[in-house]
Amino acid sequence: MPWTQAGPRVTALGGGHGLAASLAALRLLTTALTAVVTVADDGGSSGRLRHEFDILPPGDLRMALAALCDDDELGRRWADVLQARFPGEGPLGGHSIGNLLIAGLWQQLDDPVAGLDMVATLLQARGRVLPMAMVPLVIEADVIGADSAHPDEVTVVTGQENVALARGEIAEIRLTPAEPPACPEALASIRKSDFVVLGPGSWFSSVIPHLMVPELARALVETPARRILTLNLVPFEETEGYTAARHIELIAEHAPLLRLDYVVADATFVRGDRHLASFVESLGGQLVVADVRMRDGSPRHDPRRLASVYADVMGI
Repeated sequence: MPWTQAGPRVTALGGGHGLAASLAALRLLTTALTAVVTVADDGGSSGRLRHEFDILPPGDLRMALAALCDDDELGRRWADVLQARFPGEGPLGGHSIGNLLIAGLWQQLDDPVAGLDMVATLLQARGRVLPMAMVPLVIEADVIGADSAHPDEVTVVTGQENVALARGEIAEIRLTPAEPPACPEALASIRKSDFVVLGPGSWFSSVIPHLMVPELARALVETPARRILTLNLVPFEETEGYTAARHIELIAEHAPLLRLDYVVADATFVRGDRHLASFVESLGGQLVVADVRMRDGSPRHDPRRLASVYADVMGI
């Protein structure tokens, strides 16, 4: 395929550690890489800055920028600096240096995209980082059995952090505002890409929210890019106990018009799942099963193994 010298044009969507994992793999294959990041974080340093200054939560954006730093000494040093946090219980305690840098640039430039582009230039990042929406979002979930004393009752859980840690079965999630303005540059990137990668990550709080921003969902349906869904290595947090097939069902339930081209899954997660292949096929996709776990056995994606799978799928 006639890629540019930079490689295929790829847009990766997600948030937190899951998106960082896919970016660490994809940056080994291309520099024509754009990360589109959830903006619903309301905990820790991000939550404090969000509520104090009425800005987008910078934490997941910072993690994406750190993941795009190069592997040389300077790049790793910058990544470490971005992620480093101030100690103590004072006003700066718990804040990461990267969050404060991003928030400070937004104050100076009054433009979230321009500020993120400036940080990416400073870091010599191997790609671009964009918010999925131009306003901070709130995730709200209906959870069955969140209260152990009333296992059949529905409890409304509000906030990304609370949803991610919710106990019980999540029946439905919503965004506030329900129709937020999508980042125009993110929409353009999706429509111009050769490949779009969704996941891994917290399914309800990092992956599915992208499908609930109407303009973003429409762009994902209409793009000529081939769509790759990357499954988690294990079910965790809000999808604890769910099969791989159930993860695919949730995608279909929240975006019934979306079609997939490939679903990448680790062999240990899908072993014995009789329904997964047929569920993937029902969305038009091909199941790609590979060993993408870190060699130490921890539930983390190995960037080079994952990059090798992406390269095969992309024909690089």
